[in-house]
Amino acid sequence: MSELKELFLSTRQQTENICRPLKTEDYVVQPIVDVSPPKWHLGHTTWFFEEFVLSKFYKGYKRFHDHYAYVFNSYYESVGKRVVRTDRGNLSRPCVEDIYKYRSYVTNHMNEFLNQTLTKEHTEIIEIGIHHEKQHQELLLTDIKYILGNNPLLPVYDIDATDALVEPQNQEWIEVPEGIYKIGHSNEGFSYDNEKPQHKVYVEPYSISNKLVTNGEWLEFINDNGYNQVLLWHTEGWDWVQKNNICAPQYWFNENNQWKHYTLNGVQNIDPKAIVTHISYFEAFAFAQWCKKRVPTEFEWEIAAPNFNFGKRWEWTESAYLPYPNYQKPPGAIGEYNGKFMVNQKVLRGYSIATPDHHARLTYRNFFHAPLRWQFTGLRLAQSI
Repeated sequence: MSELKELFLSTRQQTENICRPLKTEDYVVQPIVDVSPPKWHLGHTTWFFEEFVLSKFYKGYKRFHDHYAYVFNSYYESVGKRVVRTDRGNLSRPCVEDIYKYRSYVTNHMNEFLNQTLTKEHTEIIEIGIHHEKQHQELLLTDIKYILGNNPLLPVYDIDATDALVEPQNQEWIEVPEGIYKIGHSNEGFSYDNEKPQHKVYVEPYSISNKLVTNGEWLEFINDNGYNQVLLWHTEGWDWVQKNNICAPQYWFNENNQWKHYTLNGVQNIDPKAIVTHISYFEAFAFAQWCKKRVPTEFEWEIAAPNFNFGKRWEWTESAYLPYPNYQKPPGAIGEYNGKFMVNQKVLRGYSIATPDHHARLTYRNFFHAPLRWQFTGLRLAQSI
């Protein structure tokens, strides 16, 4: 079996493995616009291969259903019409059983196609499709956590899942001298277009923590009334706090003067030594202000990252999500994958415990709007020296 085929088949199986603990009713729920129903993820990742590989390159391929492209297209305006994102939770049909039949149909045809001689064009789009599905695996898991974590029963997703992680090392500050550094992907191995081209940046001297901020440190921020100190917050962040009554990270709640949080294996007491998670950029900024430190830029993060053990949380940076110098958006619909989102969002670096195997890398640029926190997000502090 070729390496590409093996990666494709294992990726398809892993998506279904993530859904294995679910009940049928769990597949349909969409509590907020940012969270998609699990069954939509199953269909969308299947549609991607049908739309961009099989329909385009596999002679004689017949679509599984004429209207599934409309149902499972996400944001590819140039491909055709689509169901509005807010309506994904209203799709009682196709049912879960039919979506699994759709997945099997497309996977089997892709398996046949991968036995043929592939061109560079074929390989490149299939690689994108595989990593697109891996992205959705992470979204799928965090969406499931949001769905179950907002259910009044707070049900367990997986009794063996471990959300709360403790970094064992003592805190140190890694000093980085001023200078010109290379940033971005070097074209060796897979990357997305937004990680290129590699280019040079100048940075002033700074230091960055070898550890992420912990729950215990965040409790100090809460106990010092940090969520009510207006001078710590951006104006938009302060408005967000006031309008939404934000007083702690997502999934935290206080019960009988004991802070607890919802995790993938149910409700647990807050471990002060564990890494804080599910925080917004607004909260990250305010906490850094409170510490008299700052949020690092994505360039500072990438330069220093080989010197610390990253990968437990997506880490907020101070950088706006913008194209690198001389960035070239890919032609056609694939050009909609990253380029059109390069406005009004913040870059996150690293990866998280929900990121699938064979998907993480030093140059990966994730991006979300400042108030969002349903992903496994955290904070690493920096300071100028």
